[in-house]
Amino acid sequence: MSKKIIFMGTPLFSVPILKSLYQNGYPVSVVYTQPPQKSKRGQRINKSPIQGISETLNIQFRTPYSLKDNIEEYKFLKDLNADLAIVVAYGQIIPKEYLALTKKGFINIHGSLLPKWRGAAPIQRSIINLDKETGISIMKISEKLDSGPISNVYKIKIDYNDNAQEISERLSALAAEKILDNVDNILDDKAKFIEQDHSKASYAKKIDKSEGKISWEDEAVKILGKINGLYPAPGAFFNFKGERYKILKAEIGNGIGKAGEVISDKLEIACINNQSIKIVEIQREGKKVQRINEFILGSQIKKGSIISNV
Repeated sequence: MSKKIIFMGTPLFSVPILKSLYQNGYPVSVVYTQPPQKSKRGQRINKSPIQGISETLNIQFRTPYSLKDNIEEYKFLKDLNADLAIVVAYGQIIPKEYLALTKKGFINIHGSLLPKWRGAAPIQRSIINLDKETGISIMKISEKLDSGPISNVYKIKIDYNDNAQEISERLSALAAEKILDNVDNILDDKAKFIEQDHSKASYAKKIDKSEGKISWEDEAVKILGKINGLYPAPGAFFNFKGERYKILKAEIGNGIGKAGEVISDKLEIACINNQSIKIVEIQREGKKVQRINEFILGSQIKKGSIISNV
């Protein structure tokens, strides 16, 4: 296949798609990914998952801090004269002038059923919103965020116990499978792109850590949606006696009590409408993740304690 493909991606979500292209003989000429990040204490440099797999597969990669006003990268891509660019959670806006640098344009694999949940956190937002389904959309990149015409949409169901990590892995595997036929059709001019209904657009803004705070005045299903949607990071949490506790896994119970009251010896917490949240895995601030049976052995949070929303 005498074609040239550019791949742009950064997180683990992107890795199976790049591997699928490589293993099936698609000619990825260069990979773009976010530059390595220093760890919080500056003692380690963390490469992106895509940089790691590019090194393993011996694919050329580039890590510019920004493409905007970047003459060097613009010239590099122009001289490459590639056929297609595939973007999967790259983490940078592609400047308008770049979009004309490949023969077949830039396509994006987006983790939602567009036009729903355009933006940075579509998987988390769909779970927090208690959506029944999600999927991937394969679209052409245009100047406005996630608003380009769509070629194909592939759906999966969301169970109320699914968390963001599980859904992300399923969507990534689905994209790795489906991208191959889509690339073939685009390169052969067989793909049809249809404009989105922009009146139905919704936006998945970036998750703020403060959104993880649980209100026990909410319904159990809504609390569970927050726990699952924010797993594994930044996580849903509550405060008790000045310390933060992150809930990683939980189930809905039917215990009765005042909202925020601990109603069992295994840290079952009441919410409204005669329901409760049974905690399965929890992490005290600065400590390791624990299963609930281990956690309660040394916990100050006992039956009868009240966990306020403050």
